[in-house]
Amino acid sequence: MIQRLQSIYLLLSTAAGILCLLLPIGNFILEDLPFAEIRNLWISIDGAQNYTPWPLFAILALATFLSSAAILLFKKRALQMRLCTFSIILLVGWYAYYSYMGLTADAPLQFRPTVWASLPFVMIVFNYLAFRGILKDELLIRSLDRLR
Repeated sequence: MIQRLQSIYLLLSTAAGILCLLLPIGNFILEDLPFAEIRNLWISIDGAQNYTPWPLFAILALATFLSSAAILLFKKRALQMRLCTFSIILLVGWYAYYSYMGLTADAPLQFRPTVWASLPFVMIVFNYLAFRGILKDELLIRSLDRLR
């Protein structure tokens, strides 16, 4: 049921997740070495790809899938709320691993995040707003059941 506001929030969350999966999320810069670009699945240094950050891809893909699956579960509000909560937890884990990657870089390397690394935070906000909307619907349904 796409008319509900929380469905729009979940759709926007899914779109932000897909965008973040496709765009670069950071750079490693060193004076004498070439430019290294970090994506969710690989690090690209002069065309050579290193698949070290694959957990970022897996976590973000799962969170994006959960957000899109929650759209279709509009009749099961309790499950929809659980999926939103689990997606938020996964995205916090994504940021934890992303920070770990930036902090454990070798000493001469400088890590610089891009603006696209903020898209998982946007997903967290949209999932939270969807959770609140689903909770309001659930409370409304329960209050109407009490009146019967």
